[in-house]
Amino acid sequence: MSNSVLIGVFDNGVLWWGLAACGVAQLSKLVIELVVHRRWNPRVLVETGGMPSSHSALLTGTTAALGWVQGFEGPLFALAAVLCFVVLYDASGVRRAAGLTAARVNEMGPDAKPLKENLGHTRLEVLIGALIGPLVALPGLVLAGSPLHLAQGLGWFTAVG
Repeated sequence: MSNSVLIGVFDNGVLWWGLAACGVAQLSKLVIELVVHRRWNPRVLVETGGMPSSHSALLTGTTAALGWVQGFEGPLFALAAVLCFVVLYDASGVRRAAGLTAARVNEMGPDAKPLKENLGHTRLEVLIGALIGPLVALPGLVLAGSPLHLAQGLGWFTAVG
């Protein structure tokens, strides 16, 4: 991979702030586990399902940041928004139904290894995740920029070329 490609990846604020929104949502699952259930369960950091939906945060954060950078009127934003709606719908529809089906199969008997039940999200979990995305990505993008700009501003990396 050439240096220009690597620099381009680290200069992509849309990507990184979308990922940051996902990370905030995933970390909040650990906080919720501590506050609500009063237990330390770091497995929630890598599990699917639960409050809030990190997939929703990832997609809405990335989509909002893309719209901010390239314009909300463009076809790329339209594509991202449509994909976002599909993921949000599937998280609360198809994946949730698969989880409920797994729960019913698990009730049939302990003969086989139990199926994972927490696959999807309730509509509230999707909604909260969908709100976290833009609430993290847009201020981050506007105030800090890309990781490359942030590193340059902190003096960790000098401008190239």
